[in-house]
Amino acid sequence: MTLSLHISKPAVTQARRPGRHLRSLAFTLALGLALAALSPAAFAAWDLQQLMESLAQSKSGRASFVEKKSIAMLDKPVESSGDLLFIAPDRLEKRTLKPQPETMIVDGDELVIERGRQKYQLQLQSYPELAAFIDSIRGTLAGDRKALERNYRLSLEGAAERWTLQLLPLDEKMQAVIKRIRIDGARAQVRSIEMTQADGDSSLMTIEKLATP
Repeated sequence: MTLSLHISKPAVTQARRPGRHLRSLAFTLALGLALAALSPAAFAAWDLQQLMESLAQSKSGRASFVEKKSIAMLDKPVESSGDLLFIAPDRLEKRTLKPQPETMIVDGDELVIERGRQKYQLQLQSYPELAAFIDSIRGTLAGDRKALERNYRLSLEGAAERWTLQLLPLDEKMQAVIKRIRIDGARAQVRSIEMTQADGDSSLMTIEKLATP
């Protein structure tokens, strides 16, 4: 009588499975270690410095605006519209077309306002609260974090595709005028600027970028 040793195929399959599991586990661990090593750079959170650097890339820009001011003593908001022009680092032009023409030009420390035949020239250093407010806009458009932090406590929410920057005044005199400024945007574009005053009045300016000629 001849004896024969027969090993069924299922037995072979069972013998090979531990090796497969070990290779799969090793691959998973290696992938996990690779992702962990990449995470500080590859998955870095959107932060204030990244936003400022992104905004600073734009040296100039043109936009149209619609501004709505809510005033306690009025039944409905006062609406105005026109064009904005910014040239880094510190020239800002706001040309209101409706309801009445008005031009405001800020260049360095000088502010010029024109209404019809009237023209006013002011030095911003003589009006620190006004200067702080103007610098909140210029500083954001220029991506100048240091300029903003001189007058405000900054906080950022959201991601690169949609973010909100909130500015809270540091100076007590400024706090008596402005409660907060909220700036919304997407990537390197400012979409709206909302200011809430200490007395409860507020304004919301929506901005739409225009092609630079």
